[in-house]
Amino acid sequence: MGITSAWAISAHHDSVISELAPRILPLIAAEREEPRAHERWARWRHSPLPDHRTWYRISAQDSNLAHAISSFHRLTAPGEHIQRLYDDTSHEDEFHLADSVWARDESPKHMFLAIRSKDYALTSFFHAVGPARAAFIPGWCGNFLLTAAQVRDTLPNIERTLSFTPQERAAAEKQDWLDYAPDEESVLTGPLRQWRHAAQAGLGLCGLSVLIY
Repeated sequence: MGITSAWAISAHHDSVISELAPRILPLIAAEREEPRAHERWARWRHSPLPDHRTWYRISAQDSNLAHAISSFHRLTAPGEHIQRLYDDTSHEDEFHLADSVWARDESPKHMFLAIRSKDYALTSFFHAVGPARAAFIPGWCGNFLLTAAQVRDTLPNIERTLSFTPQERAAAEKQDWLDYAPDEESVLTGPLRQWRHAAQAGLGLCGLSVLIY
């Protein structure tokens, strides 16, 4: 059975961030405190995965690598707590992630959106940048909610995290296994562009990774 997933980083005024905070921040905290979450993060941090093109050729003979790959996929796949934002349509105030967050502003410059079939954009992004860089992404595993002040405060780290020398970019692009349309932002360019835009415009950011179906 195929899947379709989305990783979105949307920019909003602080009034919207404040409105979303009671819904989203406890869910991010719950994802972070899952019993196996830090174990999976530590495994990846201490032993980054090799070139993704070797994973399934090697892992058939290497049970440790097979387990590491599985652990990494579980770490970076949408978590069940955040997933409820998308799945649960029973809210009395008719809140729904797609309509109440992503479609709140029609301007494309206020959104980075990676929708993928049979894959998770966040998984490819984390593998491409590696654990040392990914550790500077706020929140937990691509899910975050930041006020405008927090966006400004975190921008220097994000600049360092997502800026590459030509050699580093070439290496990262080889490890980002997603295919892109000619006019589509990659996971290596969209998040930094969105962070810079939000900081310049005085906006906050909401980053969420979910399974659409």
